[in-house]
Amino acid sequence: MANRISGAALFLSCLGFLLLIHSCSGQIDGQIADLGGSVRRHQRHPLRFRSECRLENLHVLEPSRRIEAEAGYTELWDENEEALTCAGSAFTRHVIRRNGLFLPSYSNSAELMYVVQGRGLYGVTMPGCPETYQSDESQFRGRQGTSEREGVKRFFGERHQKVREIREGDIVAQIPGTAFWIHNKGQSDLVLISVIYTSNEQNQLDQNIRKFFLAGNPQEGSQGGRRHRTRGSQQETKYGNVFQGFDDELLQETFDVESDLARKVKGEDDRRGHIVEVREELQIVHPMIEGGEGWEEREREREREREREREREREREREMERGSSRRRGSSSQRQNGAEETLCTMRLRENIDNPERADYYNPRAGRITTLNSFSLPILSFLQLSAEKGVLYKDAVVAPSYYMNSHALIYVLRGNARVQIAGDNGQSVFDGKLQENQVLVVPQNFVVIKKAGSEGFEWVAFRTSDNAMKNNLAGRLSVIRGLPEDVLVNSYGISRDDARKLKYNREELTVFSPSSRSARGLRRDDAAN
Repeated sequence: MANRISGAALFLSCLGFLLLIHSCSGQIDGQIADLGGSVRRHQRHPLRFRSECRLENLHVLEPSRRIEAEAGYTELWDENEEALTCAGSAFTRHVIRRNGLFLPSYSNSAELMYVVQGRGLYGVTMPGCPETYQSDESQFRGRQGTSEREGVKRFFGERHQKVREIREGDIVAQIPGTAFWIHNKGQSDLVLISVIYTSNEQNQLDQNIRKFFLAGNPQEGSQGGRRHRTRGSQQETKYGNVFQGFDDELLQETFDVESDLARKVKGEDDRRGHIVEVREELQIVHPMIEGGEGWEEREREREREREREREREREREREMERGSSRRRGSSSQRQNGAEETLCTMRLRENIDNPERADYYNPRAGRITTLNSFSLPILSFLQLSAEKGVLYKDAVVAPSYYMNSHALIYVLRGNARVQIAGDNGQSVFDGKLQENQVLVVPQNFVVIKKAGSEGFEWVAFRTSDNAMKNNLAGRLSVIRGLPEDVLVNSYGISRDDARKLKYNREELTVFSPSSRSARGLRRDDAAN
């Protein structure tokens, strides 16, 4: 009997010891997981907090230098500007003339482009993705190649990765480290503006813009004798393609080509710059645009529906996997990464179509937003965009971005813009015009009022799901406060509190008020 009791006690002791170990292990794993999550949270924007943001006096930004090329040029804004440094961003504008080719290159940072004018072809090479666009020799008569080595004769046609059409109003996403090229196939200049987000978590270097060209010998031609500088320094930079850093013999062996071809790849004697003229028609394998009004938009809608269906299928698979993990007693599950769908993921979206506006007022204008819900690749870039059109004298409600900065680029027209900072001071009060940039820092309140010619802009936000809070109009902060809070906060009557809350029934885009119209009439009469 005593032996049985002793054995039972020993069994219970061992069981308790095992439970204790399991509990401690779970706590340690949880702490490690929490630590890892904390580290990831602090590493999400590793470069943003290296310098203090001094934003007491904002001003409009214009291009500070130009890089000339054979078939176009690139304008650059000074990346040492305090506002751009605080936003962890840089701004460029590319003008590609007819038949121009922007040479293949890649960057250390995420990039979001907007097509201001024209149309063209955009090609991007994703690592590990197949060459899904291909043709046989008959489709490229007179240009097919042959190769003879060791007695074997080979014929080949053309094969490459997917090529996309881009047109005015497109937002184009560029993933860090992926090579891309752009060709102007239209009759007018192809103009693109670009935000380069150096604070993206994929950038493991510094906040300097680093362009790695794969062809040519880009030479910097500047206006006014100003040279390119890295952030925080006066260092001069010479652009060149990456193959110039290797010996001819090593390149010859790497590509298994003749020495003359290896030297041409290095491009040391090429003086055409980073945008070159295509002498003959660029023969690219890509689907031809079909006829019929609205065909391209319908095709893009079909593409979006296919992606939504793929996302629904992935969500079903994740749900099944989560259910399986719960049955196994697992407390965590690694989510699918973006790399699963990079080969087929959409990289562009048009935000110029009025029918797709998120906010519309027939007397004031419209605003269209683009975030990672409508273009999933933006979650990888940590960027989003907004396109706005204001009619004459219309106003955008005073608002602020809760979780991002905004970089406003003026497409057409002009507007009076005011920005208020954290201490109630005005940090900007001025006129914003075409081809100018203004940075609106996170939580700073901004008001925009269109001029007599209207106002059209595109804004890039440093969050893939930027959240905006309005301070006036329907669904605003003021509208959500109780009347008594307003009465006591501002020392006003209840009637005035109601006027403050309810006089503006519009949501975000405000039509000119009767007071504004009377003021304009007085100004016209005085003139």
